[in-house]
Amino acid sequence: MSDFLFDESGLSQETIDSFRATYDELREHFNIQLTGHINFHLEDFEAFNQYHNHQLLGSYVIKNGHSDCYLLFVDTKAKKAKEGAITGHYEYQTWALAYLKRDFGRVKIRQETLKDKLAELIHPLELDFKEDKAFSDTFYVLVNDHAKAIHCMDRHFRNAVMDIREDDFVIEIVNHTLIIGNKKPISPERAVYMAEFVCKLAEVC
Repeated sequence: MSDFLFDESGLSQETIDSFRATYDELREHFNIQLTGHINFHLEDFEAFNQYHNHQLLGSYVIKNGHSDCYLLFVDTKAKKAKEGAITGHYEYQTWALAYLKRDFGRVKIRQETLKDKLAELIHPLELDFKEDKAFSDTFYVLVNDHAKAIHCMDRHFRNAVMDIREDDFVIEIVNHTLIIGNKKPISPERAVYMAEFVCKLAEVC
């Protein structure tokens, strides 16, 4: 398997094909290498704490000449009630990760919904940027340290987020570590979008 990601045993042929197509597409756009065994501390992120269990299947480092970024393939397990029984639901997800120079505190960014807008009228929790109405109208931003977040989420950062060509993504930042992903099936195009985003942030943040 040369430098392919991980052991294919136990995976469906459809899943294997998705992983291999994603790997080939990433190699077309980036200088990628296997990372080996790195603990990315995914348990620190709310995105993974919602699952009954999660496991890092494998990861690539993206060598972009500025700061290394990473693409992660994660096997998640959720418990769901179906017809009176509790069953396990498995998903393979793609996440990109970057280590940022600045300390953002804890930040969560996702696309804003009508429910969010209505809730804000009663309990204003969101961080808004009055000087960037387009960004604030598009994204729902929760932070634990307003001063850090306002300082770090500058125009370059916000423009990079606005340029993302994916729906339903979530960005989480824990201090210097940022992840981006969503629950959609693994695809080459989605992996490239996420990799492009974290590489851009590595240059400006």
